[in-house]
Amino acid sequence: ALRQIAAGAVGSCCAKLGEAEELAGGGVGSILITSPVVAPPAIARLIALNARIKDLRVVIDNPDNVEALGVAAAKAGKVLQVLVDIDPGIRRTGVSSPEAAVAAARRIAGMSSLRYLGVQNYCGREQHIESYEKRREAMVGRTDYLKTVIHALTGAGFAPSVITGGGTGTHRIDADLGVFNELQVGSYVFMDRQYNDCDLTGGGASPYETSLLIDARVVSANTAGMATVDAGFKAMATAGGPPTVLAGAPPGTPYHFMGDEHGLIVSQDTKFAIGDSVTLAAPHCDPTVNLYDCFHVVRGDTLVDIWNVQGRGRSR
Repeated sequence: ALRQIAAGAVGSCCAKLGEAEELAGGGVGSILITSPVVAPPAIARLIALNARIKDLRVVIDNPDNVEALGVAAAKAGKVLQVLVDIDPGIRRTGVSSPEAAVAAARRIAGMSSLRYLGVQNYCGREQHIESYEKRREAMVGRTDYLKTVIHALTGAGFAPSVITGGGTGTHRIDADLGVFNELQVGSYVFMDRQYNDCDLTGGGASPYETSLLIDARVVSANTAGMATVDAGFKAMATAGGPPTVLAGAPPGTPYHFMGDEHGLIVSQDTKFAIGDSVTLAAPHCDPTVNLYDCFHVVRGDTLVDIWNVQGRGRSR
């Protein structure tokens, strides 16, 4: 996060309060929490975090949550910055209509302890549409709807100063469409299998390299052309399917899950031996990182640093 801010990012975003607390503890002073914070103990932590850093922002999609945040912020004596979360069609979080967005903004503006900043519209479903053309078509539709929300807000006197959203999968399309003034890209740092399967630019070649690798070892090789490695369900998130084999076997070598602790790689042209290293690309980076205590940072074959995964398990 600090490296991205040093390179020009305005701050960092995360979906969980616990992750925001870790970022703040590491010196990040501008944070957007992209999921509503609603439970009373969590709101108390949110207000404490707001007192610690200069620029904390949180999203809402419910008037009762606005009321609770406003009362808590008033007691603490520091204004809390709030954005209206827009449902982009996922039915996960977000207000469900332009009228609901106006009502939410009006509710925020009616509380002196809250500051209305704008809107969030994160199209998570569209991020992983593999075809650039189909992904762009989908985002044009989603952006047209977002324009109606912005128009309604502006007409009611709540023109959003911040319009945040977008992601690794849609960032070039979002920039071209010109509605967002803030992008929430993150996975480009790692480029897991899900994003590598996407044509991000319309030209086929990815502008980013895979950097999140899983180091597996052959633990059994008693059948010619087959090897069992020590990386199964416990070693990676499986929402993106099996990992891609990057090294230790020829390109295109298939990997098959063989349970919690093991995986099978099949290559008739390779003679495997126990202890051989096999490098895998994570299928889905976010929850894979959450399985580990640290990153081993390498340059070539040289270990240059170890970074603790401080946000591991901070899902509350």
